[in-house]
Amino acid sequence: METPDTGKKIRVLLADDHTLVRQGFRRMLEDDPEIAVVGEARTGLEAMELCKNLKPDIVVMDLSMPELGGLEATAEILKDNPKIKILILSMFSNDAYIRKAFELGAKGYMLKNAIEVDLNRAVRALAEGQAYFSPGISHIVLESMKTGSFQDDTQDPYERLTLREKEVLQLIAQGKSNKEIAVLLNISVNTVAVHRARVMDTLDLHRTAELVLFAVKKGLVQT
Repeated sequence: METPDTGKKIRVLLADDHTLVRQGFRRMLEDDPEIAVVGEARTGLEAMELCKNLKPDIVVMDLSMPELGGLEATAEILKDNPKIKILILSMFSNDAYIRKAFELGAKGYMLKNAIEVDLNRAVRALAEGQAYFSPGISHIVLESMKTGSFQDDTQDPYERLTLREKEVLQLIAQGKSNKEIAVLLNISVNTVAVHRARVMDTLDLHRTAELVLFAVKKGLVQT
């Protein structure tokens, strides 16, 4: 869903699969005269498409959505337009999710129990070029910065894949087509294609045969 041009305001796209939640976010953000919600997405795929058309300054991105999750959508959006700032919303202060979000290029991570107080503050911080994370997870982020775990080029690229991407890789290696994978995982064929592209990009592989060989070496399938 799109809204008209909003001039010099901070342009925000909301991505969450719950309509009432998006409406609540919209009301909170638009109480600030310098912020305008320019669009709403129900899935990660919709968020990707709207970002191409609307070019928002900031995407408020739910971590868990159907079709394509927030982390996968973040990676695709930033690959297409790295200037967009992504604020991840989640119920979970899970170390792996937080580290993955920042490794992919998100600039903020907010726990949903802090949204009513901090959402506008977080959007403004990202618009000003700052990072933002909920106080409840600050120790995780700071520790990761100290240890250099963000953007660790020595990490096994397989470990940079999301759980869903690992599932898709395994099914590809088993000889399943995109259509068969879509049925098995209850997602669309387009979503499978996005996951496949992400897997190949992350692993720096360019053909299905290379994916299969990689999966065999990892012990994901038996020869």
